[in-house]
Amino acid sequence: MYLHKTKAEAKAPIARGYDASFRPSEEYRDSMPDIMDSVESMHGASVPIQQVGVSNFRLPLKYRRLDGSEIELETSVVGTVSLEASLKGINMSRIMRSFYEHKDEAFTLDTIKQVLDKFREKVESLDARVALRFNYPIAQESLRSGLNGYQYYQSALEGRLSKMGVFEKRIVFDFIYSSACPCSAELAEHARDTRNAYSIPHSQRSKARIWVTLAEGADLSLEEIQGHCVNGLKTETQVMVKREDEQAFAELNGAYIKFVEDAARSIFKELNADPRIADFQVACSHLESLHSHDAVSVICKGVEGGYQADFSDFNDLIC
Repeated sequence: MYLHKTKAEAKAPIARGYDASFRPSEEYRDSMPDIMDSVESMHGASVPIQQVGVSNFRLPLKYRRLDGSEIELETSVVGTVSLEASLKGINMSRIMRSFYEHKDEAFTLDTIKQVLDKFREKVESLDARVALRFNYPIAQESLRSGLNGYQYYQSALEGRLSKMGVFEKRIVFDFIYSSACPCSAELAEHARDTRNAYSIPHSQRSKARIWVTLAEGADLSLEEIQGHCVNGLKTETQVMVKREDEQAFAELNGAYIKFVEDAARSIFKELNADPRIADFQVACSHLESLHSHDAVSVICKGVEGGYQADFSDFNDLIC
């Protein structure tokens, strides 16, 4: 055996131990091997890689709220760069260190641009991408009782910097709402009117995911995107409720019954009217209580070369 003793009085052929007091000098660091200096050929085909980097690297980052205050949130980072065919690999830690250089700042899409510039400089890349994912709290007031609670929204800030220096700013925002079926509501009223039969129209918890690309020089807060969703859909799920709030929510659902097609078009109308939004895509999923499957829709602004309404991962919209 190499690492373990075979006799009580003997020593293992290979000694094991950790020297907690050791601190490397600059000379020692310079003497350490760097695999990136290897002249061995790379494995596989000698071709470029469009994205290589890190995923789910987490750290607390600050974000600026609509009122100018800051909030610190646990953030999951995806950071990738392109890799030329002539390069063996990249130093992943350089991507992570770029974020720590800005950890005391409030992160915005413009901050992401600074990080991407450093990506390209440090890892000799042509293209670079960053996505920051976090749950963003917005205070919500109850419908009638005056209570307040925090609704959390799955959100992402994304930046893409091309080899031509073109920077794209994107926001992804998830909004959960209630959808009462218009067909079911009509049938319930028919049963009451013709047979005096009490019935409850079916409704379901539903989710819309919004992708937004901002116009050049534009800024848009997550609170404003949430406002667009509330204005379009009306029936956001509630946080704090008393009986009067539950009754109000039932009335609200009755006033704004909607198919999944209605939901997509309602958000489209709101986003399309905001000149700060250059392009957008909306995916809606109504988690049916009548069926064992869900009703879904996808719509986009229709910008040439922009979003194509090609989303199909609806299982990711289960809420």
